[in-house]
Amino acid sequence: MNRLLGTACVLPPALAFAAAFAMSTSLPAQDSETPRPKVAASPPGRPDSSLVSGGLYKADPDHTLVEWSVDHLGFSPYFGLFGDVTGTLHLEPQRPEQARVAVTIPVSSVTVVSPGLKQHLLKPPRTEGGKPDFFGPAPEDARFVSTMVRTTGEDQAEMTGNLTLNGITNPVTLDVRFHGAGTMPKAMGGGEVIGFEATGTFKRSDFGMDFSIPLVSDRVDLRIAAAFIKDTGDNPSGEN
Repeated sequence: MNRLLGTACVLPPALAFAAAFAMSTSLPAQDSETPRPKVAASPPGRPDSSLVSGGLYKADPDHTLVEWSVDHLGFSPYFGLFGDVTGTLHLEPQRPEQARVAVTIPVSSVTVVSPGLKQHLLKPPRTEGGKPDFFGPAPEDARFVSTMVRTTGEDQAEMTGNLTLNGITNPVTLDVRFHGAGTMPKAMGGGEVIGFEATGTFKRSDFGMDFSIPLVSDRVDLRIAAAFIKDTGDNPSGEN
């Protein structure tokens, strides 16, 4: 107590008063009729591939993110995000090389911290009949459809697929790592969930976006967090 009082004496008067008030004021008692929320002892998902069951999964648009990053003027990396991803995953744990992914990414909802940059990304062509610097004002959704999966290690694989962006389709390869699986609590919707991380690169000039190269890098780095929820409906085709 002497130490606390000594500290208060060297504080400015306003801060000293606030400190003394805080020490002399008791916290309000918690309403005994309001139950505390129960906290799970551990997360429902674990990096245990034995928890994965086969079948059709659908992308969780609220927890699937595509991060893109470019080098800006050689000074720093700059990144943005795509969300609201939809699509499907067909997976059989005993035959991972037969996994199939088809996802759609809404380019128009690109997220960056700079309003000016977002306006530029979605800016119309500078001249009538010309092409926009980047995506343009009404960009088509991007789409990735896998064509081959090759296991490269325990819980790791290389996935090659066709990426359609800006109306142009080119192959892109992703390094994929299993992150976790389990059953979502019923209070959060329930269902079996599986998640992955993936990384990859491509050249934006291959998709018709060569504006400001090399000041802004041609190379685009991808980092993807993908969550899929087991489909229990009657959609055997898995088409989205």
